Amino acid sequence: MQVTDKNIVVTGGASGIGRALARRFAAEGAAKVVVADLNEEGATAVANEIGGLAIAANVGVEDDVINLVKTTESRVGAIDLFCSNAGIAVLGELENTNEEWQRVWDVNLMSHVYAARAVVPAMIERGGGYLLNTSSAAGLLSQIGSSTYSATKHAAIGFAEWLSITYGNRGIKVSVLCPQAVRTAMTAGLDNGGVAGVDGMMEAEELAETVIQTLAEERFLCLPHPQVLEYMQRKTGDYDRWIKGMRRLHELYG
Repeated sequence: MQVTDKNIVVTGGASGIGRALARRFAAEGAAKVVVADLNEEGATAVANEIGGLAIAANVGVEDDVINLVKTTESRVGAIDLFCSNAGIAVLGELENTNEEWQRVWDVNLMSHVYAARAVVPAMIERGGGYLLNTSSAAGLLSQIGSSTYSATKHAAIGFAEWLSITYGNRGIKVSVLCPQAVRTAMTAGLDNGGVAGVDGMMEAEELAETVIQTLAEERFLCLPHPQVLEYMQRKTGDYDRWIKGMRRLHELYG
C-alpha cells in the first residue's frame, strides 16, 4: 500500500509513535489523517499541524471506537488504513490488581478487536483495506518487569495473525508493528529505555520510515529494530536456552 491519497486513522495520535505516524502519513500525501486520542487537546494540536481531523476516543471502550469510525466515515469518507496504535504499560509482576489487568487488556488487545469489528466488514464490501496494529517486540519475545504488558502484547500479535489468516484472501491486509525501545513518554522514565533499550533507543520518526516501507511491501511483521527477527529465531530454535537467557536479563533489569 502507498499511503498517498488514502484516508487514515491513527489512534494514540497525540504523542509518541502515533504522532510520528500521523505526521509522516500527511507528509506522504495522505488524503486525510484522523488523529484519535484520549488526550483531545493533544490530538487537536497534531491534527491542526498536519491539516487532519482530531477525534477524542478512549480505545478501550468499544462505543468510542464505533463513534470514531462512524465520525470518520461521515466527515472524511471510507477508511483505507486503520492504525490501531494506542497502548499503555503498567509495571508489575504478580501484584497487579484485576483492575490493572483489565485496563491494560482493554487498551492493548481489545482496542484492536473493537477496531476490526468496526472497519473490516465495510472494507471487505469495498474490496479491501489495511489494518496496522501496534504491538511490541515484547509480544514476540517478552517484557521483563511487566506481566500485563507481556501478556497483552502477545495477545495482540495472536489476534493480528488471526485477522490476516481469516481475511487475507478477502482483501484485508494486516501488519503488526513490533518495536523495541522508542523515545516516547512510555520510555521516558526508564534509564536508556530499560531492557527494551539494549539495542539502543529509536526516535519515533525513524520508526515511521520503517512503517512506510512495511506498508509498501505489505509485510505482516513491521520490525523497526531488525535484531528482533534474530531474537525470535533464537527463541523458536531453542526455547529452553532462550528462557535461561531471559532469566539472566531479568537479574540485570528486573
